Amino acid sequence: MRRLGTGIGWRPEIADAVERMPGIDWVEAVAENVCPGHLPDSLLRLRERGVTVIPHGVSLGLGDAERPDAGRLAALAERAEALGSPLVTEHIAFVRAGGPLTASPRLEAGHLLPVPRTRDALDVLCENVRIAQDALPVPLAVENIAALIAWPGEEMTEGQFLYELADRTGVRLLIDVANLHTNHVNRGEDPAKALAELPLEAIAYVHVAGGLERDGVWHDSHAHPVPRPVLDILTDLASRVSPPGVLLERDENFPEPAELERELGTIRAAVEAGGREGALARASSTTGEHGATKPGTEIGAGTGGEVGTEVGAKTRVEIGAETRAVTGDESAPPTSEPGPTALGEATRQRLGLAQAALLSALVAGTPVPEGFDRVRLGVQARALAAKRADVVAKVAPELPLILGSGYRTAFISYAQGHPMHGGYRQDALDFAEQTLLGGRLTEGRARRELRRWWLDRSGPAPRPMSRLGQVGRVGRTLIRR
Repeated sequence: MRRLGTGIGWRPEIADAVERMPGIDWVEAVAENVCPGHLPDSLLRLRERGVTVIPHGVSLGLGDAERPDAGRLAALAERAEALGSPLVTEHIAFVRAGGPLTASPRLEAGHLLPVPRTRDALDVLCENVRIAQDALPVPLAVENIAALIAWPGEEMTEGQFLYELADRTGVRLLIDVANLHTNHVNRGEDPAKALAELPLEAIAYVHVAGGLERDGVWHDSHAHPVPRPVLDILTDLASRVSPPGVLLERDENFPEPAELERELGTIRAAVEAGGREGALARASSTTGEHGATKPGTEIGAGTGGEVGTEVGAKTRVEIGAETRAVTGDESAPPTSEPGPTALGEATRQRLGLAQAALLSALVAGTPVPEGFDRVRLGVQARALAAKRADVVAKVAPELPLILGSGYRTAFISYAQGHPMHGGYRQDALDFAEQTLLGGRLTEGRARRELRRWWLDRSGPAPRPMSRLGQVGRVGRTLIRR
């Protein structure tokens, strides 16, 4: 795994600023927002300068009970090839449920939801990761996600779950330290314990982002400055291993470029501080009372650098109360995980039923499954509705213009009773149709414009517009601007 250095999430809103920023070694672009045949000029210029671009997927659903969709995998592979990327990344999450596997309506979350840390979920995830690895032209790395809710009856910690996943599939890990902080606040999980359980040699790179706390719940917003606790977790990670790359994520509420550059400087400082702490700890552990090297200890071994362990070298990894040996030689005992075809459909169906029940409670108002925190599920449901409103506003920016300040309230009200069955563009059309049919808008300019917008986009082709209509639309747009 090549060393990446310091990077930032490329977004259209800050594309010009990113091009001018000093010290940017690489960028990450949301895969679904990039068209391989029409790459943004900014990304092309960055590539020409030698800046690495990595596509970051958000909709594959590796944690879904069903196998990954071949079309989505092909699209991710196409983007990796178009960008000349050394790897692609996705999330350890489920994003849809229902369908033929469970004989229930298919539902879309519109966001990343946590998979249960159970043996069933791990078996499904491992097979899905293998399918993705076989379909992609470059290595895959998967990211730990932030969670507002916890599954009842979980059998592993986050560190154990990630260790087993990497051990069984060879997949690399994208560790998001902001998500470790989120899970610390929301689920009481110790980020230091999670780091201690991870296979550090599998880390591809690290995400850093900001958020905010509201009513005792941490929201991973990617719209606020990186807080000190997240930087402290980054320093802890860097004291254990030299991360190949560290990237700042920002998706909303973009500050001035100078502020982003200051944040990048703070992130570099946190990594450097961790490196110094790690060097001191290793120096202390490899010398005896009088400064002599302890027998059997090679100074400098395992101090970071390139990802990967030396062939034949052994690393002791603590997993709960059990200690396991991970070896790089051929004498290592074979793993006991099921083979690519050994996973039965019954396992997928059990997971599918559980995920469908949870997602239906979140987006369709069905009863809360047994064992879940009802209050926390309410917070998650509202967060999902708000996320849908924000993304639909980006996909169909005309809707907030037509509905004005009432758009957000109207969409969240709509979302509570209308689950998303397709993508966000279909969601925008469904919202407009329901708003028109539900009589929420009285006859007037907003209703006429919303009806025209819906008719233009809901058919197989845009409706022809009269010359007068074209002039009127241009005039209204200019007035708004």
